[in-house]
Parts: sequence; C-alpha cells; structure tokens
Amino acid sequence: MDHLDKHALLLAGGGARAAYQVGCLQHIARTIPDWRPQILTGISAGAINAVHLGSYHGSWRDSVEALRNLWLGLDTDLVYRASIGALLGKVLSAALPILTAGKLGRDRMRGMVDTEPLQRYLQRNLHVDGDRIVGIAENIRIGALESLALVTTDYNSGRSTVWIESDGEPLLGRGQLDTRFTQLTLSHVLASSALPLFFPAVPINNHWHGDGGIRLTAPLSPALHLGATRILAVSPRKRPTQTPRPDAAEISPYPAPAQIAGIMLNAIFLDNLDYDALQMTRVNKLIHATGEGISNGMRPVEVMVLRPSQDLGVLAKENEFRMPKAFRFFERGFAGEHMKSADALSMVNFEPEYLGALIHMGERDAAARHDEIEAFLRGGACSIPVW
Repeated sequence: MDHLDKHALLLAGGGARAAYQVGCLQHIARTIPDWRPQILTGISAGAINAVHLGSYHGSWRDSVEALRNLWLGLDTDLVYRASIGALLGKVLSAALPILTAGKLGRDRMRGMVDTEPLQRYLQRNLHVDGDRIVGIAENIRIGALESLALVTTDYNSGRSTVWIESDGEPLLGRGQLDTRFTQLTLSHVLASSALPLFFPAVPINNHWHGDGGIRLTAPLSPALHLGATRILAVSPRKRPTQTPRPDAAEISPYPAPAQIAGIMLNAIFLDNLDYDALQMTRVNKLIHATGEGISNGMRPVEVMVLRPSQDLGVLAKENEFRMPKAFRFFERGFAGEHMKSADALSMVNFEPEYLGALIHMGERDAAARHDEIEAFLRGGACSIPVW
C-alpha cells in the first residue's frame, strides 16, 4: 500500500441493506489482509458497521467476521417490536392527531415502530459502557484507526451533524456540515440509523437527531475533510439502468404508497452518493489535466464505489413471506399487487435469511471485481462512468 495515501471507508445508509456491506468487506479482508482504512465514516445503518469496526480490538479480518456474526444474529423482533398489538398501536397513534385535529395524541407519535430491542441488542454486541462506545479511543491510541465519523440530521436545525472521534482536529469546511468532536456513544449510532418517520429520533445535547442521510447531499465530504486521499464507498443500491419506454397505448397501474416511499428513500439515502462520486471524478480529471490544482493546495481524491449487482428491492420482495405476520398484514395495505420490487421493504426486513442473502451477494460482487478493487487499494485510479 502507498503510505502517502490516507484511506477512508464510507459505509452508506439503507437500513437492513447495510448487511450487503459486510459481504463486500469480508471478501476484501480475506483476500487483501494488509489493507485497513485509517478513516471510517458511517451514515444511517452504516453507522452500526463503522462503529463496530472502529471499536473492535483485534485484526481487521477478525473485526469483519465479528460484524458478520452481529448481522446474522439479527431478526426483526431484535430490531423493532413487530407484534400486531405494537404495530396497531403505532398506526392509531399516527392517525389520532389527524382525526381529532390535534386535540388527542399530539405527543404520542415517535416513529412507527419501537426500536428498544435494537438498542438492547447493540448494547450486548458493541463495546458499550453505559452509553459510551469504548474501544475507539484505544484503537486510535495504538494507531489502528485515525478518525471515526458518524453523521446525523439535527431535526431542530435541519442541518447535517458530523460527530467525530479522532486523534486530532482536522479542519472541516463549512456549508451543510455542523462538525462536533466528541466521544462517540450508542445514542449517536441509534440517531444516525433512525430511518425517518419509521424509527424514532434520539435526543443528543437537547436536540432531536435522526437518520444521517436525510440532508447529506455530499456523503464523501466528511472523509474528504478528514484528510482522505482514497475513499472506498459501499452503496447498497444497484446502478440505475435505462428502462424501456412503455407502450403509449398502455397506462401502468397507479403507484402504490410503498412504491412512492421506496423512491423517496432511495433519493434520500442512495442517489447523493452516486452524484458526489461522479463530481469527485470530474474534479480529479480537471486537476490532472491542468496540473494547477496540486500547486494551489488542491489534491486529487480517488473514489471507488462498490454496489450490488442485483436489485435489493426485488430480493426483499422475494423474502417478504419471511417477515412477521403482523408486519405483512399492514405492508399489504401499502404495497400494490403489481410491484416487482420493494425498496422500502428492503430497508426494514431484518430476517436472517434475507440478511444472509445480502451478505452472500456482497461477497460475490466483491469477488467479481477483485482485481479492480485490489488495484485501487494499492494505488490505482477508478473511473466512474457517467450515465
């Protein structure tokens, strides 16, 4: 590895889709054992992965294997309460203020599900002392890690907040990012991974914080401003493909609420990474073409994005029958019978068979791009196609 390079690993959001990242990392850790990123950035459910890797005491390969076991030990009941009573109560809580013009139920609705099971599961499986995540400071002290950054959305201010535990205080640019150097806690992890409306927000410093992907239009920026010169990002979304034009004589069925929700969630969590990586590649080409950027303090930052070879929404639809009956009962009311993909469902399906399939797909996809990945991690460039 080029010791002048500072490598960062960006783990993007997407709820249960973050299990895909584990498979990619497992292949890399097994086949390129001397690679370990100095900077970790976690956004949304990627915060769980980043914190686990950043706090684990041991080799990088062992930390990835332990992360795999964490995901395979999950099921939906260990993430949120999915009984008919719990879900019906949440639905009624959401409807009551609307039906009574806000006179009843105004303070009762905090997310569509109760995520106390996830909090307890992470307390058992992460290195937690009280709320503090221990292990990060020790890994920074021994040089196994330089910086770990988690991103949340401050619902009070509407801005993205980057929480950083680091051995120094690099200067981050302003703009959309509100930067805080801190000792990371389980509250930061739960806040970053709190899917909007579905999972409840988490109070931090007297403000309510939710999913880190909501307002983060430049997902690469935290790693970039922490000094990264080479960023490996794992996106849990298949590259968009050109869809054939429908017959003008045919009118497709009206989109179901679940279909619209899936598009909105993709726009929040996944589209911005594609755009940010594309912009970074364009800037790199400009710097290399002119040669002026480097002399003026600018530097090229190489980016590689790993992504699924298949639509995870289709995989989620195929595994829908594995989810708890109560959840499937309510989900049928939002989904349409013509839906072949279920993007929203792919983010909240935490059944072990589905998570295992995501991990297997990630490992297989990384193996298919092994030569390209190894060349990039050892100093090569990665071109990102324009579409």
